[in-house]
Amino acid sequence: MKLPQIIEILAKIPVSMPLQREDFRKRLEAGQGLSMAELIYSVVMALDSVEINSDLEIGGIDQFLNMQMGRKVMEICGQTPEIVAATSLIEGTDSTGAKMSKSLGNYVPVAAPAGEIFGKLMSVPDRLVEPYFRALSEWTDAELAVVTERLEAGTLHPMDLKKILAGEVTAAIHGVDAAMKAREEFTAQFSKRNFSDVSDLPVVADLNLPVTEIVKGLGFAKSNGDVRRVAEQNGLRIVVETDSGQEQTTLTPDDARESLATVLAEVDTTAGEVFLKVGRKLAKIAG
Repeated sequence: MKLPQIIEILAKIPVSMPLQREDFRKRLEAGQGLSMAELIYSVVMALDSVEINSDLEIGGIDQFLNMQMGRKVMEICGQTPEIVAATSLIEGTDSTGAKMSKSLGNYVPVAAPAGEIFGKLMSVPDRLVEPYFRALSEWTDAELAVVTERLEAGTLHPMDLKKILAGEVTAAIHGVDAAMKAREEFTAQFSKRNFSDVSDLPVVADLNLPVTEIVKGLGFAKSNGDVRRVAEQNGLRIVVETDSGQEQTTLTPDDARESLATVLAEVDTTAGEVFLKVGRKLAKIAG
């Protein structure tokens, strides 16, 4: 699209339209400025709808004004404005109240393996189970009302309900068989505490690397700071599992900077299988 065409479209859009955004209004009231790029961003987005002559656009309620701009620009370009369907936002898995977002890391990646999806959903706080059911399942209001009554009466444990939620979402993405396997592995890993029963665990082979590098290499953390925070919360551990149970050694932030071989030298690893546990994530240590 050429610049004169864009200017022709902009000439027919009142400035008040993008300024309906609450964050823009607050910034102006606080004496902060807005760039021209910010003002025309929604118009440029709207050109996508024009290009494909869209019939319907679906998005989160936070994109509602951008989608409304799509309707406006389509009308200016002589097209029938698309229908807009805005959905409520899903709160993220991290209990902060922020919306689910990849940039915040509090999301469930649909392209992830079944076990990861199941585990992510099992980690959400109990208060999010009902809204997640409403957003991600086909349960009716009447069915959810029965569940709420049982939870309040104490005849249904939140963990059991969470397993149903995680199973339904995982099955929708990967199929029933994969969901059942993910549930069995989760139970073995976190309920029975028997890590040896969990299949397809990543394996740590190079023990000479610092623990922080190993954790990042496994994809369990994005930065040294993330590893440090897990260690500060006592979530970084070496687990030795035997027939009689588990022995866990909690690693400090200082330990995390050492090589895994150095850390293991302080732990009796001869009696069973050895695992590296990072929060809820788990890897097997070769040897």
